[in-house]
Amino acid sequence: MAKKTVAGYREKSEGRSYSKVIRVVRSEKTGAYTFKEEMVPNEAVKDYFTK
Repeated sequence: MAKKTVAGYREKSEGRSYSKVIRVVRSEKTGAYTFKEEMVPNEAVKDYFTK
Protein backbone atom coordinates (compact mmCIF):
# COMPACT_ATOMS: atom_id res chain seq x y z
CA MET A 1 0.00 0.00 0.00
CA ALA A 2 1.36 3.44 -0.92
CA LYS A 3 2.19 5.99 1.75
CA LYS A 4 0.61 9.42 1.66
CA THR A 5 2.96 12.33 1.05
CA VAL A 6 3.37 14.78 3.92
CA ALA A 7 4.02 17.68 1.54
CA GLY A 8 0.40 17.57 0.41
CA TYR A 9 -0.84 18.59 3.85
CA ARG A 10 1.11 21.84 4.24
CA GLU A 11 -0.17 25.24 3.16
CA LYS A 12 0.77 26.25 -0.35
CA SER A 13 2.08 29.73 0.48
CA GLU A 14 4.16 28.65 3.48
CA GLY A 15 7.19 27.03 1.86
CA ARG A 16 7.48 29.27 -1.16
CA SER A 17 8.33 32.51 0.61
CA TYR A 18 12.07 31.71 0.83
CA SER A 19 14.71 31.10 -1.83
CA LYS A 20 18.05 29.35 -1.51
CA VAL A 21 20.84 31.64 -2.71
CA ILE A 22 24.42 30.54 -3.36
CA ARG A 23 27.29 33.01 -3.40
CA VAL A 24 30.90 32.29 -4.45
CA VAL A 25 33.35 33.58 -1.84
CA ARG A 26 37.13 33.65 -2.17
CA SER A 27 39.10 32.70 0.94
CA GLU A 28 41.61 35.33 2.04
CA LYS A 29 43.89 32.69 3.56
CA THR A 30 44.26 30.19 0.74
CA GLY A 31 42.74 31.97 -2.25
CA ALA A 32 40.43 29.03 -2.91
CA TYR A 33 36.80 29.56 -3.83
CA THR A 34 34.04 28.35 -1.51
CA PHE A 35 30.29 28.45 -1.77
CA LYS A 36 28.10 30.14 0.83
CA GLU A 37 24.47 29.00 0.88
CA GLU A 38 21.64 30.81 2.67
CA MET A 39 17.85 30.82 2.80
CA VAL A 40 16.62 34.35 2.06
CA PRO A 41 13.06 35.73 1.80
CA ASN A 42 11.99 36.24 -1.82
CA GLU A 43 11.71 40.01 -1.34
CA ALA A 44 15.34 40.29 -0.13
CA VAL A 45 17.10 38.31 -2.88
CA LYS A 46 18.17 41.37 -4.90
CA ASP A 47 19.37 43.15 -1.75
CA TYR A 48 21.40 40.09 -0.76
CA PHE A 49 23.44 40.17 -3.95
CA THR A 50 23.97 43.94 -4.00
CA LYS A 51 25.56 44.13 -0.54
